[in-house]
Amino acid sequence: MRILVINGPNINMLGIREPEIYGSKTYEDLVQFIEDVCAEQGISVSVFQSNHEGAIVDAIQGAYGVYDGIIINPAAYTHTSIAILDALKAVSLPAVEVHLSDINTREDFRRVSYPGMACIKTFSGMGFDSYRHAILFIRNQIFQM
Repeated sequence: MRILVINGPNINMLGIREPEIYGSKTYEDLVQFIEDVCAEQGISVSVFQSNHEGAIVDAIQGAYGVYDGIIINPAAYTHTSIAILDALKAVSLPAVEVHLSDINTREDFRRVSYPGMACIKTFSGMGFDSYRHAILFIRNQIFQM
């Protein structure tokens, strides 16, 4: 089983950006966490991060025929990107949305997720563990198919 984990804008700034919301761990810590969880589960994983919407769309499109599923933290593009939504719909891969913070308890504008409309599940507000839950969920979904 192969999954692609996509992280959107400013996730690379973990540990620096608003530590009271996102914590003090770095992006490198997050990547290691994801790789460790996937290794425990026997899952092959690639992790991608970009601050550019088009690069994220390209990564989603490039996943078609290569990966069995996608886990995506669209970050700020959660609330603005119909292009990412359309790309997820186009490839028709099982996708799970994740967020480190609980977007439903933050500013009103953060409560709308366009990419989430193409995802089978969303995990948010659990820090790095949002990714663990997403990995386990998508593994179970793919093995049931």
